[in-house]
Amino acid sequence: MTRYAPAALVAVLLAATGLAFLHTESLKLETSPIRQTRVTKIFSPVCRCDSSRARFAFRLAKPDLLSVAVVDGSGSDVRQLAIDRPSRDRVAFLWNGRDDAGQVVADGFYRARVRLGLIEQTFLLPNLVQVDTKRPVVGLVSVRPKIFSPDGDRRADRTTVRYHLDKPARVRLYVDGVQRVVGASSRPNGELAWYGKVAGVSLPPRRYALTLAAVDRAGNQAIPVKAGSVRIRYVELTAPVLRATAGGVLRVHVRTDARRISWRLGSRKGAGKTPIFRIRAPESPGHYRLVVTANGHRAGAFVVVTGS
Repeated sequence: MTRYAPAALVAVLLAATGLAFLHTESLKLETSPIRQTRVTKIFSPVCRCDSSRARFAFRLAKPDLLSVAVVDGSGSDVRQLAIDRPSRDRVAFLWNGRDDAGQVVADGFYRARVRLGLIEQTFLLPNLVQVDTKRPVVGLVSVRPKIFSPDGDRRADRTTVRYHLDKPARVRLYVDGVQRVVGASSRPNGELAWYGKVAGVSLPPRRYALTLAAVDRAGNQAIPVKAGSVRIRYVELTAPVLRATAGGVLRVHVRTDARRISWRLGSRKGAGKTPIFRIRAPESPGHYRLVVTANGHRAGAFVVVTGS
């Protein structure tokens, strides 16, 4: 019998090892009591916006008595969200970023601790939620050009506003108090282009006030920054009244981004180059109307023709 003892011991050890392996594998096959976890990644409890609360959502494999608490990075309790609440299937809890005393918590990372009373097990959800209450700060770098013409000729058709941020955020451009452009990127340095149009229609020529604002991922809004003004200009004549002698040469100064213009003076018409073109004045003294057209936009002036 003694000589068979080592073999028997080996057999017992192999059997025990096999049983332990099977038990481990069976545990892996067991369904986790908490699954399909969804947690807000970042929010601001002071933003007064849709993202002022965090949402903890998950699904229970079986009905249970649910206790949920928010804990900080050290594992200390911050806010109790539920105590022994009968729950089943899908559950969700909202947290307003405040502790049990009603005070806004410090910026940082938090997570939910879930206690299942019936099976007496506690779980820390792996998903972190970030509290961020810091406003982004947006600074103006430049606005160029200050005068532009959204007429579609690809010459000064837009103005570009360049900015910088102290944290990632999406910048917005307001024109006369109305939001017109939203940045697609949250990079700390960037630019926004405004094409001077609303619903595809070019705006009339005049000055427009620009303001920059920004919103970060948590919903915090920057204090708006005034970016000065820009002017939409299509075509202008430098003087409302022009004077010439009968049959003489009339010099016309034009402000426009177009390289060429067309003109009409009385019954005559023609074309010219910018910024100055010359036409011959009428042979008869009198008052005439000069109309200059550039890319579909017009400007006019009176021409006073006197005798030689």
